[in-house]
Amino acid sequence: MTLRLVIVDDEALAIDRLKELLGDIDGVELVGTANTADQARECIEQLRPDLVLLDIQMPGRSGMALAADLPLAERPEIIFVTAFEHFAPDAFSVDAADYLLKPVRFDRLRQAIIRAQRRIDLVAAAAHGKACAEETGRYTREIWVSVRDGNIRLDVDLIDWIEAAKDYVLLHTATRSYLHRASMNALEEKLDPKALLRVHRSAFVRPSLVEKLERPGRGSLTLVLRDGVVVQVGPSYVKDVLQLIGPGGE
Repeated sequence: MTLRLVIVDDEALAIDRLKELLGDIDGVELVGTANTADQARECIEQLRPDLVLLDIQMPGRSGMALAADLPLAERPEIIFVTAFEHFAPDAFSVDAADYLLKPVRFDRLRQAIIRAQRRIDLVAAAAHGKACAEETGRYTREIWVSVRDGNIRLDVDLIDWIEAAKDYVLLHTATRSYLHRASMNALEEKLDPKALLRVHRSAFVRPSLVEKLERPGRGSLTLVLRDGVVVQVGPSYVKDVLQLIGPGGE
C-alpha cells in the first residue's frame, strides 16, 4: 500500500527538505502541500491523505489546533514536525503517530512513517475483522434437529451436503443424516454460501468437499464430493458454482 501524504509548513525550505527526504523512502506519495492550518484543512478534506507531516507553529491557527479540530472519523495519521520539544505532550494528547524535531533526520522520518503505516494497518485489520464478524453473524451456526428421543443442536460446520425431501430436507454429515422440516429457500437465507452453497433447487454442498467437476453434457455440471457422493448442479446455478469452486475459484 502506498501512503498518500501531505506536508504542512509555513517555511518553504522546510517543505523542500521533507520532499528531499521522502524521495528516498519507498511506499509514499506526496499528494499536496499547505502553508497554513486553514489551507491544510481544505487540502485534507479534498485529497483525503493517509498521513500528514504537520508543523505546529504557523501564522494563524497552529498545527496542534488543526489536529484537535479534525473529526476522528476523517483524521489522517499525523506526524508533527517542529523545532520545539515542549509541544510533545500536547502532540500525543491528539493521538499523533510521532513527533519529529527539526532538522529532521532521515532515519527518524522513515521510522515515523513505518509507525504510521502500522497504525493504519491495525485500523484496517480491525475494521475488516468487524465486517467479517457482522457478515458471519447474519448466518445461522447451528440447526436444532429432531432425533428419536428429542432434539439435538447440529453444528452447521458438520454438514457435508443437503438434499430436499418433499417438505423436509436431509442434512448429511460424515457419520449420519438427519431429517429436518424446512424448505430449501428458508435454508438459503440462513446458510453462509461460502460454507454451504446452493447448487440446485434441491441441493446444497460444502465447497471444500468437492473433489471433482464433471461435465456429462453441454451446459451441464456434476459435482463429486470427497466421499463419492455425486450431486447434479442445476442449470441456473452453474455460473455461480464455477465462480466459487471451479478453476480459478476456491
